[in-house]
Amino acid sequence: MSKARTTRTARTPSVAQLRAFAAVAEHRHFREAAAGLRMSQPALSGAVAALEESLGVQLVERTTRKVIITPLGERVAVHARAVLGALNALTEEVESSRRPFTGPLHLGVIPTIAPYLLPTVLRLARDHYPDLDLHVHEERTHQLLDGVATGRLDLLLLALPAGAGLVDIPLYDEDFVLVTPPDHELAGRHDVPRDVLLDLDVLLLEEGHCLRDQALDLCREVGAEPGATRAAGLSTLVQLVAGGLGVTLLPATAVAVETGRAAGLSATGFSAPPPGRRIGLAHRPSSARTAEYERFAESLREAVAELPVRIIRP
Repeated sequence: MSKARTTRTARTPSVAQLRAFAAVAEHRHFREAAAGLRMSQPALSGAVAALEESLGVQLVERTTRKVIITPLGERVAVHARAVLGALNALTEEVESSRRPFTGPLHLGVIPTIAPYLLPTVLRLARDHYPDLDLHVHEERTHQLLDGVATGRLDLLLLALPAGAGLVDIPLYDEDFVLVTPPDHELAGRHDVPRDVLLDLDVLLLEEGHCLRDQALDLCREVGAEPGATRAAGLSTLVQLVAGGLGVTLLPATAVAVETGRAAGLSATGFSAPPPGRRIGLAHRPSSARTAEYERFAESLREAVAELPVRIIRP
């Protein structure tokens, strides 16, 4: 009758045991290893002995004159150093995250803001937050809302209110401007009423852009019917206007850039109160970086103050 073979299950070593053994393996001397760790030699020797007991193996040959690391001990020392290095990396990562404006930040921006505000945002991040690893994602509103809900994105820059249970941080209000061909009867005026849209063929962005929805709301407000032509972006819209297919609405921050791409376009302002939109940041209410986002918003307000916008102070 054969005897049942029993196996011994090694217990998980403690960090203190690994640190003690790694020091002995490095110094090959208990006294020097203990001094390096700023602990007593008996405590160090006890930690190494406890590690050997936990693993059920001999790691160190103790002689009166020197310390010899066993072949298995040499291999265990490699793993011990790797574990301790990973632990140090973990604690450093956590510690650095406690400092504001460090580490990665995934910022989502809608297409009707990105080309006009991103130069300011990127310059702000570079000059004031050099340790911030900023990643920019240009997507339509519904994609941004999905991204922040799933954690793929951290912070959004978009038209407010963002909805979806997010926390809004208003930055500024900007007017909508009517862009027309240069020979249009409204060209260059600054006080046209909203109901002029009744007699105009207003070109819009394609579905999925929040600016399209805002323009549609304005048209419905005065009973106007927008034109059937659709465009994927604002640059295409102004080219269509330049080609004589109608007029369009641009946010004030986009006017200088977009009208400069098509010679002869004219910007027309609405009479007070002008239609427009509110732009700001949005984030999850559970975010641990709320205070950081508030500070970033304040810096951004200062940075965009020279643009044709009305800053919103908290």
